[in-house]
Amino acid sequence: MPAPLLVVDAPFLLYRSFFALPEAIRGADGHPVNALLGAVNNLLRVVAETSPRAVVVCFGAESASYRVELYAGYHAQRPPMPDTLRWQFEQAPVLFASLGWQVESSETLEADDLLGSLGLVEQAAGGSTLILTGDRDMYQCVSDAVSVLYLKQGAAGFETVDPPEVERRYGITPAQVPDFIALRGDPSDGLPGAPGIGEKTAADLLRRHGSLEAVIAAAGGERPRVAAALLEHAPALRDYQQIALLRTIDLPRPADTQVDFKAGAAAASQLGMGQLAGRLEAANSLADL
Repeated sequence: MPAPLLVVDAPFLLYRSFFALPEAIRGADGHPVNALLGAVNNLLRVVAETSPRAVVVCFGAESASYRVELYAGYHAQRPPMPDTLRWQFEQAPVLFASLGWQVESSETLEADDLLGSLGLVEQAAGGSTLILTGDRDMYQCVSDAVSVLYLKQGAAGFETVDPPEVERRYGITPAQVPDFIALRGDPSDGLPGAPGIGEKTAADLLRRHGSLEAVIAAAGGERPRVAAALLEHAPALRDYQQIALLRTIDLPRPADTQVDFKAGAAAASQLGMGQLAGRLEAANSLADL
């Protein structure tokens, strides 16, 4: 079987690493490098376990304007990025690129949109994609050719999410995920969903009717409380569905690449990450044997 393409949710990985490791981990100039260290270590482990043909690390806007225009509360409750993490975000693209990982970014779209777009590009070329993320919104991309590698919270390793796993977890198909988010809501994104409709009810409605539009159309046949929530909030629910739905753009199919341990070691050393540089130099020596 051909090697998969690995695409990475860089903001998630950096945030996760920043809060998982102490800020006392600092480079030679005194800047914290905990997010950079954790992100690289996590990604190297995943690369070792999955042997991808290439790695693409994606950055994007914190809150795409078209989503905020649909609902002003989107991401509104998220705290600002800590200054010590912002500095590491600025260094990350160069560090990732030095390791031979392609970096894609957008000022108008979010990283999720780029991840989904790359999955479609790879699928159209007959390949398969692994999406490394902690965002369940990405389950909408899952197919026979695309799986999500969901990093476990507070633990090492990841879970592989394929279409049967999406259905096992939520009782819906991957294609129904945006509709499910619209109905149930998404606290992490600030989407309230339909009042009084939780996970089980949202899944039940979609299993019986198929889509958000069909659920709204059939609302009159539901229990009074559910019918009222659907009919009174239908315009907002349609907006939430559009917010959850990924946007796609045309991107070139990434070329095959390998990890560049030597260049990565040099970049890590320049950032004052001596132990990481030493491990990468050792890995480069083994690769040369």
